[in-house]
Amino acid sequence: MASTSGTARDRRVTASKRRIQYIRDTMHRIVWGATNTRSRLIQFTWLSHHSPKPKPTTQRILGGATKTPSRLAQLTSLGVLSPHGPKPNVCNPSKHACPDEVFEASMKRPKRLRTLENGAEAAPEGQEERQSAVDVSIIMPMYNASCWLDECLQAILDQDFSGIMELSIFDDASTDDSRKVVDAWRERLEGRGISVVISGHNSNQPRGVGYAKNMAVAQSCGKYLCFQDADDIMLPQRVRLQFEASVLHSNTLIGCRVLRLPEGSTERYTRWINTITQDQLLTQVYTSHGPTVIMPTWFCSREWFSTVGCFAEEGKGVPEDLMFFYQSLRQGGLVTRVDHCLLVYRYHEKAATHSVKEETIWTLRVGFLQERVLRQWESFTIWNAGKQGRKLYRCLNAVNQKKVKAFCDVDKNKIDKGFYTYEDSKERPKPKIPILHYKDASPPFIICVKLDMTGGDLEENLNSLQLKEGIDFFHFN
Repeated sequence: MASTSGTARDRRVTASKRRIQYIRDTMHRIVWGATNTRSRLIQFTWLSHHSPKPKPTTQRILGGATKTPSRLAQLTSLGVLSPHGPKPNVCNPSKHACPDEVFEASMKRPKRLRTLENGAEAAPEGQEERQSAVDVSIIMPMYNASCWLDECLQAILDQDFSGIMELSIFDDASTDDSRKVVDAWRERLEGRGISVVISGHNSNQPRGVGYAKNMAVAQSCGKYLCFQDADDIMLPQRVRLQFEASVLHSNTLIGCRVLRLPEGSTERYTRWINTITQDQLLTQVYTSHGPTVIMPTWFCSREWFSTVGCFAEEGKGVPEDLMFFYQSLRQGGLVTRVDHCLLVYRYHEKAATHSVKEETIWTLRVGFLQERVLRQWESFTIWNAGKQGRKLYRCLNAVNQKKVKAFCDVDKNKIDKGFYTYEDSKERPKPKIPILHYKDASPPFIICVKLDMTGGDLEENLNSLQLKEGIDFFHFN
């Protein structure tokens, strides 16, 4: 009898332990996996009366991951990263869950991506069902970025956005241990409520930034897209502030101000990024600087991205960001900037932008200028009778060359020559275009003088003529 009673007691103890373990496991799944708010509240109400206090280890997990040392500590001291680490977020859904499949989904790990015949990997089935659950997808192309990923991923972990995020990474045939670094961060990111989707290919050569970004977008499911380069660092409020702006501007590419690293590198370019006005975001799209909101700061709705279309996938040497930017404007899109520094924008020799030739960008700029501006004008003056002004003239089509009524300049030697002869022209006689002092020339003007390089003289001369940018003149250099 005693033996029977002891056996029954043992069974009750075992059953009790199993219930406690079940409660703990269920709480863990609810905290990090549930998508249905109503179900989550019901389960939390019951669990709050039945679950034991979490162990110290659980408290550390809920409190957030420990930051990595070295550079992260320096950025924290500068205010770039949050000194308090990530806040616990109990509203994270399982990335692959439908709202009606909360409990079942919370028990399953995200599905692995299928590998296609071409070596890439396809997104899992059911993506459309997941899309309504994710607010923002962080889109990250990755190629041999292991030395920067710790800082980049820590910054994503530190976002103060209260909505639902996912990180979508496409590995463009990295040969370093980038994938291992991301895998090491997966648990911390998913613990914070940021689901991780990573795929890629193992071909002999990378297929380019445009291809990698397209694939990362295709496998993601957020309503909004936040583009992030693997070598940059977003500040804690980036996703929140750009999300708020994007909700109000559905057909717009949203940018932000940046902090350049190393400090002082590309000083003129950085100053331009951070100081041009809202109007100039649209009027200065023809300059050699490229997009007036730089690609690593872009944030937009998925709907607008789909309207514009994909990035060019020709690979190395193709300015896919400038091409997409121009296409967005052609579609009637707008450009705006959150006037806060939300990104640490890294400059280094391995950056993909260095592979793009200046002539490639020049050709795109000239074509867009003719398409958007010159076709509307009956005549115009090129401001700069020197090398850049003459080059622009030679690159115009025949119709727009005939619209050039004069060059203008401040250089007495150029003005004294009286005119510029287009020697390569097949016309007879060869075209001769007058060279005037800028005070004697008439608008509209295409300005081929470099910005921020004349000690304020160019700006002062333009102001003296009481001209309005975007109507009376456009900057080209």
